[in-house]
Amino acid sequence: MKRMVSMLRRLRQLCLEGKDTEMSLYGVKLEELGSGLLKSFLEDNYICAGYPGTGDLEKHSREEISSKLAAAGYRGRELEGATHTLDIFVNAMQDGDYVLIADEEWVYLGDLGDYFYDTRHSGPEDSTAHRRGVTWLKSLPLAAVNPAVTELLASESRITAYSGVLPAARMDLWLGNQAGDGGSNAGACSVQVDEATVAHALDVLKAALHSTDVERQERAAVAILQFAR
Repeated sequence: MKRMVSMLRRLRQLCLEGKDTEMSLYGVKLEELGSGLLKSFLEDNYICAGYPGTGDLEKHSREEISSKLAAAGYRGRELEGATHTLDIFVNAMQDGDYVLIADEEWVYLGDLGDYFYDTRHSGPEDSTAHRRGVTWLKSLPLAAVNPAVTELLASESRITAYSGVLPAARMDLWLGNQAGDGGSNAGACSVQVDEATVAHALDVLKAALHSTDVERQERAAVAILQFAR
């Protein structure tokens, strides 16, 4: 429930500031973190950024992150890369944004939560302390994703922000859009749905807002907000 309230506050603030309320999408490269972490990511519902030894970086600016990394022994190009990655992970990513990870066969789409530092994994050889919770939404064969997703996941950076146009709703449909039109038809569906069905679906979502299942509440809130755009 706390996460849903945080997301709603963020959307409201963006609207008050006159900013675009569309969420962002990030690709995270598993090869940089270790492919062995995939199972943990999916089962324990999180992703990490790597780079141990800095301590908690919540509310740290890019300059402060760089100083912490330098104090931990990072130098040169490694320091530049680590600063860039952690600044994105800590400051650019937001609760409610989307994330993609992939192995050799599958792509996984998730909904990001807030940054947190897991002190249980803060050892010098453990690269999983910098974390964001993830609600995994969909998996799709790598061969079936649209070209924009393939390009994003092929980036050499550990974390890459998608620069194209994202759909206002149904990211799961866009993910497998073979047209690869960069988002101009993203989320489009050839199936026509009558108004009565739409109204009933909204009633179901509204009822789900009062569910005792927090995850169900969150999903319903997101779906209603996306429909209202």
